[in-house]
Amino acid sequence: MSIPASTAARSERPPLTRPDHRWESLSVGDVIESPGMTISEAHLVNWAGLTGDIVSLHLDEVYASQTPFGERIGHGPLTLSLALGLLTQTGYFSNVSAWLGLEAVRAVRPVLIGDTVRARAELTVSRPTSKPENGIWTFEYTVVNQRDETVMTFQSSFLIKREGTD
Repeated sequence: MSIPASTAARSERPPLTRPDHRWESLSVGDVIESPGMTISEAHLVNWAGLTGDIVSLHLDEVYASQTPFGERIGHGPLTLSLALGLLTQTGYFSNVSAWLGLEAVRAVRPVLIGDTVRARAELTVSRPTSKPENGIWTFEYTVVNQRDETVMTFQSSFLIKREGTD
């Protein structure tokens, strides 16, 4: 049995891999936008189980219905983690050497079950380090829901490899 010519030609090409973005790939003012994720009850229950953040506001419908929100809301750290994780899907963080931390985290609006969140990150600082193999990126993150309402903001910094280094 012979392989069709079109299939044989495809198998000779190298497979596609993640983009190889380095410190030089972005400039101050560049904005990266993530895909979205719709928050479900499973997210809240799994986050609570994984982290031990077992709070009635997130897990107890009756209790949450009596709060100013009127229903269960997503954990703030869940929203933050989703924002960081969703942006990794863009490929810009494949050469991060270290996560340097967070600043100025603000939960602006609740994230509700059924909301779809996505993150935007604007590069506000891009500087070399004393070691030539690394640079630092600092991003201003804005997490929005399906109505484009801001639900969270924060800053996060990363140590990232520079071109010509491994």
